[in-house]
Amino acid sequence: MNRAFWQPHRLVMAAVALALVAWCALTLRWDWLPDYLGLAPLGLWRTIWILLASVTLGMALAIPLGLAQAAGPWWLAWPARAFCTVIRGTPLLLQLWLLYYGLGSLFPQIPWIRHSELWPILRQAWPYALLALTLSFAGYEGEVMRGAFRGVAHGQLEAARAMGMPRLTLLRRIWLPQAVQRALPTLGGETVLQLKATPLVATITVVDIYAVASRVRQDTFITYEPLLLLAVVYMAITGLIVLLFRALERRIPSRAA
Repeated sequence: MNRAFWQPHRLVMAAVALALVAWCALTLRWDWLPDYLGLAPLGLWRTIWILLASVTLGMALAIPLGLAQAAGPWWLAWPARAFCTVIRGTPLLLQLWLLYYGLGSLFPQIPWIRHSELWPILRQAWPYALLALTLSFAGYEGEVMRGAFRGVAHGQLEAARAMGMPRLTLLRRIWLPQAVQRALPTLGGETVLQLKATPLVATITVVDIYAVASRVRQDTFITYEPLLLLAVVYMAITGLIVLLFRALERRIPSRAA
């Protein structure tokens, strides 16, 4: 093991953490936990897949948004800039409610949607939660990718064009990899923020891990224990996200060089 781990301040922090864990285990109430063990994995799974899906879809939308603002014609740059401005300028909770109570109330009034095969899906809450989180992530990351695309050295792009490299090849082999490399640290932070935004889906009846903790509080009137356990879950997921992006930061520069 690395000797840096055994530094005095790290040992003190580890001792304090173990003392807090022991105190929580011995003094707080945990008799409610067995009754909700069956619901907790479902809520945790929904939190994780909503996070992964919204980040993946949002990043797929953020790349063209950033590219349109960095190098696109005005008729693409202006709508992309307007989209990012609106998303970043309004609360995510407002966007979520507008989609769920707006589109969710409009769709039942359209006969061909109500009688289509998509209606069993559109009548549920999770598509609107996924859409809201995806658009929110795309709005923020679209601005990040705009700066990342503009940060790539212009001389490299000009040299590639002078050699006759097609635009799509230039984007795939030079411009996009270096832009992603520049944006990766910010992307990691935005992914953590996206995780912290997922509890908002509980406001439209999506049962995520936060909704499970709220149900425990409503059923048993026990407040601190489920919230403390919920904090541990979020910290564990955050730690995994940080480790993942650090690993990516070590690998991607060698490929983008």
